[in-house]
Amino acid sequence: MSAPAEGPTLTGVGVGPGDPDLLTLRAVRVLRAADVVFVPVLDRLAADGAAPPGRAETTVAPHVAPDRLRRLPFALDDRGGVTPRRERAWDAAARTVAAALDGGDRAVAFATIGDPNVYSTFSYLAQTVRSLRPDVVVGTVPGVTAMQDLAARSGLPLCEGREPLTLLPATAGLAPVADALAGPGTVVVYKGWRRHADLVGALRRAGRLDDAVLGRSLGLPDERIGPYDATADDLPYLSTLLVPARRDHRGGHL
Repeated sequence: MSAPAEGPTLTGVGVGPGDPDLLTLRAVRVLRAADVVFVPVLDRLAADGAAPPGRAETTVAPHVAPDRLRRLPFALDDRGGVTPRRERAWDAAARTVAAALDGGDRAVAFATIGDPNVYSTFSYLAQTVRSLRPDVVVGTVPGVTAMQDLAARSGLPLCEGREPLTLLPATAGLAPVADALAGPGTVVVYKGWRRHADLVGALRRAGRLDDAVLGRSLGLPDERIGPYDATADDLPYLSTLLVPARRDHRGGHL
């Protein structure tokens, strides 16, 4: 008796913060083996064929043939929660993936910045595709996160000994950030572009501004890494704030 045929697959592939060199070997292997690789694009730019590629597309382009890359529109700049626009985009994207599977694409990949299990659009896509095609096998390939890249580039260890590590989005509000800054560990804040002035104030009140590091456009030609200060402007949405734990001597938190 022959073995049963494997079902179709949808794999969320983490492609790191933006530098193609930070893709893992497994990520490259899965991307190259996929019948089609979807990449997220801002919905209001999707109809513009001359629109520049998004970060995920730029990152995977050196590893995937152009004829296997397809843009998938999402409401990436919608900050209003679960809005009708966002839900329409989720539903349309899932239908597009389902249509690809129905059309014979057995291995479908979705390239996502960072890691597919950390603040990624892929989780919403996967949930909706599962509801449309329950037979689809969904998996993920972990990717290098922005906080890891920023820690490496700035020479600041994320955790030592018994130190906690807190990762949160600025979109959650300042109260969780203030609570984390009052603790002993490292704090990483994503998506701080519109809350920059508020974050500067929170860092000052906690006495942790001087140690804070800001990473902008990591892995891209216009990237900048430096102190977190009140004069910073033109912050991209995908900016990363790293506040290292207070360490006064080697092994102090063992």
